[in-house]
Amino acid sequence: MHGFNPSLLLAILGTVSIGQGQTADPSASIPPDASTALYPAFTYTPSVDADYKPHPQGIPLSHLNHSINPLSPLLLPAVSNSPPGLPTLGSGSNQHPYWYEEITHNGISPFITNGSEWKVFRNVKDYGAKGDGVTDDATAIQAAINDGGRGPGGNGLGTTGAPAVIYFPTGTYLMGVPVQSYVDTFLIGNPINRPTLIASSSFVGTTLLFMKDPDLDSTINFYIGVKNLVLDSTKVSSGTTFTIMDWSVSQGTQLTNVLFKMPPASKHTGVSTPEGGSGTYMGNLDFTGGNIGINMNNQQYSIKDCTFDGTTTGIFITHGFDLVFQGIEFTNCEIGVDATNGGMGNVGSVALIDSVAAKTQTVIKTKSQNATTAGDDSIVIDNLRSDSFGNTVVAGGVPILKGSVPKTWVYGKAYAQNGPLAGAHDLGTTYQTSRSPALLSGGKFFTMAPPTYQQFSVNQVVNIKTVKGFPVHGDGQTDDTHNINLILARNAGSAITFFPAGTYLVSNTIFVPPGSRIVGETLSAISAIGSRFSNANNPTTMVQVGFPGEIGVAQISDMLFTIADVLPGCILLQVNMAGASQGDVGIWNSHFRVGGAAGSAVETKCQSAPPCKSAFLLLHLTPFSSAYIEDMWGWTADHDLDGNFNQLISTGRGALVESIRGTWLIGTAFEHQTLYQYNLVDASNVFIGMQQSETPYWQGTGGPAQAPAPWTSNLLYADPTFSNCKSNDPNCRMAWYQRIVGGSNLYVYGSGFWTFFNDLGTCLGTNGTCQNNAVEIVANPRQLFWWNLNTKGCENVLLDDGVVLETRNNNPGSWDAVVAATLTHSGILVRRALNGMTRRAWQA
Repeated sequence: MHGFNPSLLLAILGTVSIGQGQTADPSASIPPDASTALYPAFTYTPSVDADYKPHPQGIPLSHLNHSINPLSPLLLPAVSNSPPGLPTLGSGSNQHPYWYEEITHNGISPFITNGSEWKVFRNVKDYGAKGDGVTDDATAIQAAINDGGRGPGGNGLGTTGAPAVIYFPTGTYLMGVPVQSYVDTFLIGNPINRPTLIASSSFVGTTLLFMKDPDLDSTINFYIGVKNLVLDSTKVSSGTTFTIMDWSVSQGTQLTNVLFKMPPASKHTGVSTPEGGSGTYMGNLDFTGGNIGINMNNQQYSIKDCTFDGTTTGIFITHGFDLVFQGIEFTNCEIGVDATNGGMGNVGSVALIDSVAAKTQTVIKTKSQNATTAGDDSIVIDNLRSDSFGNTVVAGGVPILKGSVPKTWVYGKAYAQNGPLAGAHDLGTTYQTSRSPALLSGGKFFTMAPPTYQQFSVNQVVNIKTVKGFPVHGDGQTDDTHNINLILARNAGSAITFFPAGTYLVSNTIFVPPGSRIVGETLSAISAIGSRFSNANNPTTMVQVGFPGEIGVAQISDMLFTIADVLPGCILLQVNMAGASQGDVGIWNSHFRVGGAAGSAVETKCQSAPPCKSAFLLLHLTPFSSAYIEDMWGWTADHDLDGNFNQLISTGRGALVESIRGTWLIGTAFEHQTLYQYNLVDASNVFIGMQQSETPYWQGTGGPAQAPAPWTSNLLYADPTFSNCKSNDPNCRMAWYQRIVGGSNLYVYGSGFWTFFNDLGTCLGTNGTCQNNAVEIVANPRQLFWWNLNTKGCENVLLDDGVVLETRNNNPGSWDAVVAATLTHSGILVRRALNGMTRRAWQA
């Protein structure tokens, strides 16, 4: 329990209740206008030996607004009374317009010239689109995207300087030519009745939507979203090779609640990633017809809760190292997942969990393995319900599994509790695994779609910038702490709080009480400033969700957590509370950024050695918490998005997970923190579905500091001490990717841990590795199931209480190394005798 001050909270809130049951003050009047007033092309196909290094910079921000100074004297607006009363948050219905379409849109881009006049929200009908299914609307849609000088050539407004929501009201938008999008662009439809974008029968081109910015490498295509749409290619000839969406993007992106409609038995593809990328998450998608639903050519991905109906191949993997498919339904498909990549590229690992296949000829098609081959195409199937129509797994053209998989089936290298020290190659082993009931819903690991709050009307949503008498600016230069806290406390249990696009400076902790629902726009930023966050020996939390022991709803969507200055005592986000039901406490499409962008002094202050201590910890899930987190990127900048400043930044820690009540981490990535990316300490009941990390580029041989430096290990936060390393062993003293210290009921599906550099240069370790050790297990956790652990550039894949258990040399494959199953702390014992096509294993 760190980083909060109960006395301060009471001083800020006075006598306002923050309980879940809070309702609006019936004596407070709401003004009559309350409904609104209150409220060069790059191709990425590396082989297993390719030493790919990301592009070093984003778009230069040539129109920086120098009048913005986040370090100037802070403005503190005085408040004497509570905000006016708000309507009660009822059960809601869909018999009203979508609230986001009606609410006041006053988002800004604070750090560019004339940023206060920047148009963030762009309704395509304001640009001439008709949505009548007859008029060609492609030109109008492109005009909405390009407005304000956005467009080819980098637009001069930076990766973060030109945010835009391209909004589609309900309708059918005929398109005769492709539309090109750019970074910091979000295509959003009305979820109550999703609008349709349909390619005309005379469409000129082969792709409907290009969502990748053509002026940036795919690996730095960040901050992009598409949701609440129907994308339709049924008017295009079935014999034409056609792609609905090019989604060659990376972290900090969201693709959700989209239906891809294609002609049956056609040459069409729904989603393709032809130029690669370093993605994290897509989910709640539906595909009908077509040749391929998703053509995957990306480093890693979590793909969750998708359906494929009548699609020839649901998911075709051209390339991918760490792929987790969760809650997938294949119906009337020839192939569910094709992991053979046509004999080209490289598939590291695939996990298919909690899925269904009906009338599908082959659920997974992969390459053949034997006991001496590399671990490429490691397959883990966990809880698959399949009819007897076809084969479950075909390897090298030979069926090796048929029917359902009620427990866990493994094809790849495995380390069992009583197995050989060097592991064993499973050629199809069924493990009698177990799951914690705390993480399950209907026998599956719990998942939840990103909320749209479409059942609520606009007068149940508060625009935080338009509460009369309680100004909140979001301008990147005014301290908004006081009024944000007052409004959040007042809204709890009564209204959704909408943060229009902007940067909201805070000089003290923002308290998110039970009953809160927070929605941002183009990743609205809460940014720390001031001396309260400066003491690394006594860190303070910037955004705190609940107090320990509180129960209720606290949901956050589409927000960014960052810092405006070098603040070594800042914990960016801490979650203390749990929900009465799963998903009550949830975070969707919300990210962290330290440095690398305009609006933060870290961008310019941290350019030279030693790396500056910029932030203490990104995410802390305390023992009292239970949180569902989906699509989260915790990034300490390795390059500059908005300029050409060198970035030599040290954030102490990534995600510290201590929760015992239930934690779901789906499609998350934590990169470039100094001590660790993930640290599970005495945690219980944790599900991780695809995680991705990189260590700091400045660490290793020749680097300016050796971990824990420039930090000191803090035992109050269960920091690693690196006592396993010699005092001068720089490739040993590099950030852990993941530590698991004690705990129980831990389920990890798909880890992608990549080390590219020693001191921003060539890897100088043993046999060309960059880092000695990737992950460690400490203090004998119980019921730990770790599936598909992938690494690059690490000599030792896993240490167990200081003893090397898994090495790169013994587990070749994927981008460098892959282990399909780590079960040494699972309680599973293996029966060595062969039983048909599988070896059997059982729970001890």
